[in-house]
Amino acid sequence: MSEHRQAPGGNRVRMLLALAGPAVLFGVVSALVLFGLDRLSLLLEHWVWADLPAAVGADPAGGWWILGTLTVTGLAVGLTVRFVPGHAGPDSAAAELGGPPLPPGVVPGLALAAVLGLAGGVSLGPENPIIAINTALLSALAGRFFVRIPARVIAGLAVAGTVGAMFGTPVAAALLFTGLAGAMRTGGALFDRLFLPLVSAGAGAVTMTLLGGTLLQVRLPPMGAPDGWDVLAALVIAPLAAAFGLLGVVVFARVHSGFRRLGSPVLYTTLGGALLGLLGVLGGPVTLFKGAAESARLLQNPGGEEPWALLGDALVKLAALVIAAAAGFRGGRIFPAVFIGVAAGLAVAGFVPGIPVALAVSAAVLGLVLAVARDGWMALFIAVVITGDVTVTGVLCLAVLPAWLVVTNAPHMLAEQGVPENP
Repeated sequence: MSEHRQAPGGNRVRMLLALAGPAVLFGVVSALVLFGLDRLSLLLEHWVWADLPAAVGADPAGGWWILGTLTVTGLAVGLTVRFVPGHAGPDSAAAELGGPPLPPGVVPGLALAAVLGLAGGVSLGPENPIIAINTALLSALAGRFFVRIPARVIAGLAVAGTVGAMFGTPVAAALLFTGLAGAMRTGGALFDRLFLPLVSAGAGAVTMTLLGGTLLQVRLPPMGAPDGWDVLAALVIAPLAAAFGLLGVVVFARVHSGFRRLGSPVLYTTLGGALLGLLGVLGGPVTLFKGAAESARLLQNPGGEEPWALLGDALVKLAALVIAAAAGFRGGRIFPAVFIGVAAGLAVAGFVPGIPVALAVSAAVLGLVLAVARDGWMALFIAVVITGDVTVTGVLCLAVLPAWLVVTNAPHMLAEQGVPENP
């Protein structure tokens, strides 16, 4: 009762209506910035991996081109981190999604480092840098035109708008914010606290859809009604996939610390790029880049690759994710985790043909995203989105429980505190 007295219903309605307009604007701006960054990286990617090798008569899928391109990408990102004002923002290895807004002067360097990594084939997604960029830009915008909106609200709306645009639906943002909103001692119903993030996420999702789609466009054939064996399979696959993901998580901090011993970001990102190039030679082009288009490519022909080869792809991508995130590149871990889950799930379906492909892939993606991102709602949402089949939702809601028990006491995929980024 006291909470309702603190925030009377009429006042809440007026406040939500007053802030709905800025929330729409923030969602639209978040989507536009994401779209621009993504398209810029795709243009540069096409030049690096298609136009340039064609001009010099090289094979872009050849080992020397992959190794050379990733090494040069590492050098370029290292020079950006070392010399561009703002040092390309905070190390993505030590940051969760969101966080306090960066000074606007940091945004160009962070955007440059992110675009170089995305275009050069680094195994990271855009989520961390684009959320940081949007938070900085929207905070500056609000500081000029919406001075009465609290900073934490602006940051939350930036995250919501970006996540909604990234996945093409506000549901992901709603699930992501449910835990945060539930812990806030602000009074009112839970949906009051989710209202503005949903507005921003919805505006971002609609804007991105109108511009031509989302970053994760992966679908599987419908599974149909699950039976008891399907439930049992999901209860086994999801925790095993989570345990597989933890192989990279548990060594992450040590790998990050090892790179930092080289002192200069120019050295450790260049070395990281060279190692990513070697992994790309080993795994082939399908194990490069953020993994969204590569996941779709694998799923176009689910039985087209041998199960052991798919497990090899998953292992190479996991190693690439650890190195890319630890070596100073700017990017997120969700999209590569999705690819690892897709490859592992297809391998399971190949080894055990009686398991539906949609179930094997969604359960494996669930476990991998859970291990890497440590967010049950986000993992569950992405697993359902990939299948495009609501009938599997109930099974996944059960499968997330044993997977959570596997990861709950494990370390997070974050760098050790106190390891310097720019000595």
